[in-house]
Amino acid sequence: MIQPHVKRNIWLLWLFVVPVGIWLTYHYYPPVESLLNIDILGFLLLTFFVASTPMIINNTPVFYIQWVSLTVFLTYGLFAEVILMQLALVVVLMRIRLPKEHIYRFPLNWFMFFIVSVASGLIYYAIGGTHGIDIMSSPKNLVLAFVYAFSYFFLNHFTLTLFAYLVQKRRREIFDQDFIWEAVTTTLTLPIGLVLYILYHEVGLVSIFFVGVPFASLAVILNLYHSSDKVNHYLQNAAEIGHELAERLHVEEVIDLYIQKLTGMLPVDYAYILDVVDDELQLIRRVEKDTDEFMDVLPLKKNEGISGHVWKSGKAVLYHSQKEWKDIVEGYMPKSVESIICVPIVRSNEVIGILLLASQQKRAYEKSQLMIVDILCSYFAVAIENAKHYERTKEDSERCALTKLYNYRFIERKLNEEYNLLVSGKRTSLSVIMLDIDHFKSVNDTYGHQSGNEILQQIGNRLAGYIEEETGIVARYGGEEFLIVLPDVDKYAALQMAEIIRQIIANRPFVLTEHIQEDQPEITVQITASIGVACAPIDADDAMSLIRHADRALYVGAKQNGRNKVAEYVK
Repeated sequence: MIQPHVKRNIWLLWLFVVPVGIWLTYHYYPPVESLLNIDILGFLLLTFFVASTPMIINNTPVFYIQWVSLTVFLTYGLFAEVILMQLALVVVLMRIRLPKEHIYRFPLNWFMFFIVSVASGLIYYAIGGTHGIDIMSSPKNLVLAFVYAFSYFFLNHFTLTLFAYLVQKRRREIFDQDFIWEAVTTTLTLPIGLVLYILYHEVGLVSIFFVGVPFASLAVILNLYHSSDKVNHYLQNAAEIGHELAERLHVEEVIDLYIQKLTGMLPVDYAYILDVVDDELQLIRRVEKDTDEFMDVLPLKKNEGISGHVWKSGKAVLYHSQKEWKDIVEGYMPKSVESIICVPIVRSNEVIGILLLASQQKRAYEKSQLMIVDILCSYFAVAIENAKHYERTKEDSERCALTKLYNYRFIERKLNEEYNLLVSGKRTSLSVIMLDIDHFKSVNDTYGHQSGNEILQQIGNRLAGYIEEETGIVARYGGEEFLIVLPDVDKYAALQMAEIIRQIIANRPFVLTEHIQEDQPEITVQITASIGVACAPIDADDAMSLIRHADRALYVGAKQNGRNKVAEYVK
């Protein structure tokens, strides 16, 4: 975003340089012939035609006017060429419909092209160039014309690069892809300018028609080539992004990568991903640049707002400015939004979500970009489905189906990892709490196995509620046994935590609804647990020994001493 004081300075720079510079150019390099004639009008119309068909390369309008300006310069002189380029810039900037906040680009481009015109003209004069020459009569004259044309090209490119850095703080490589593209097109259009100059001096104004029609064809071909090249580039990027999305195994990673790639590939100021939940669209991710607005985004129904309409129709939409969508939007939308792309995320012919991208610029997106985003949404839908499947499979393999706690496979692997960290010095201590429900068999025999399952579930919930994931890991180790791994918790602290857990179980009754007592809808029972604690490195030399020693403390120190106790391992 260009700061207001920078825009003001650009206007001042233009005001103090360009008008005075044009007057000085007229004074020192006046037109060779009168500019008040029908021929100049013909060149002016040709200039307007060329300027009205620019190509947008990296948000910069490119128009191949040099072949016309070459003829005007060689025929009428520097002043005529300067005026021609200044007028051409008006046409091209109006053609691309600059928003109000970008009006500063008028004086900026006038200033840059004035500098380029004057500098390239002075180079031509310095090497002995004159006007009205017969360029085919002498190799020297042809070389002079080539020097002028390529001086103009190089000065133009370097000036654009310099001002992109000074004004927009955007670094451009000098010899980048844009440089190559402009060099190729300049080389292609230069012969057209030379032919126009030669024909104009031979047959007069009709030469504009003879050369203008072939150029129009060439301009169409170049635009088509550039468009197809740009689409191919987008498609290649889309394929690479699709592969990267497929490699992500977690839903959050897929969403993060997707948003990152989209905002890097397209001019995106706002991005929203909405998920279809029941009969509503609910926001699951938002990215907003340079905004203080952060309002809640309420769920949308079908046909509500832009996303709701896209959900119902299943078809992507593209809006170029606020006036196209302002009567459709409902709910939250940042005030500065202009251009919008909204695309359904479809899986198995069903809309499972909506992607909405927005820009503060008018006409920021093209139809080809809408097509690419649509393709990327297909990749995204598949990647999300695969990630969800992976997470479900992983959870099933690591979790106890009854208590939703980790299972013994996971906890043993995690304990080994933590013990290795302890050995390497990245952990100060590693404690283990082993818990076993007292008289659990009699509970099953008295109330039924369903009641036993309820008790296991409730104990799991109590343990998970007390031990946060940042503190430790809770697992059902098997049957009525639970294991808690506590990294960086010493033995004293682990014993205190174990005592709190014992009280959490013993002091709060358990409610049973799936019991075998038919005369009561629900009953409460008191349950106790025996707990053993061991800590590395003082109690064990390896991870599995730590579990065995905690188990020994449980049975020898707690069970055999009356149950409902906490015991520590003692060598």
